[in-house]
Amino acid sequence: MIHDTLPDMIEALPIKARLLGLDIGSKTIGLSISDSSRQVATSIDTIRRTKFSEDILILHQAVTERDAAGLILGLPVSMDGTEGPACQSVRQFAANVNSAFDTHISFWDERLSTSAVERFLIKEVDMSRRRRAQVVDKMAATYILQGALDSLT
Repeated sequence: MIHDTLPDMIEALPIKARLLGLDIGSKTIGLSISDSSRQVATSIDTIRRTKFSEDILILHQAVTERDAAGLILGLPVSMDGTEGPACQSVRQFAANVNSAFDTHISFWDERLSTSAVERFLIKEVDMSRRRRAQVVDKMAATYILQGALDSLT
């Protein structure tokens, strides 16, 4: 079920339900998971996108293995607050996931999440470009999920 707001989704979930955060790109999907108290987000994986049918199997497996009751999808809203083609693509992805298996879905404004993570990895961690490419998507998913979790308190 796709929920209009994050609070609507949270209200529909069991109290100790974990959430999976997704940073959806054209080539990869970054994944993160919350703890059962919904306080902390942790990076878990990056899915290299192929066909939707294969991507959905991997995503469903992640939901099942980690006992996640809902998905938080990063919504790439433009800086002026409008929704462009990237948002339409994420919303279509959500609709396709909703058709493929039963889970709760909500969105979180992810403006600048990837650039914030990149900046952190360059300035604070001094990580090489190659290593950044390997972790940036799952860390962006963590940034998105943590922002959503922080909004709940």
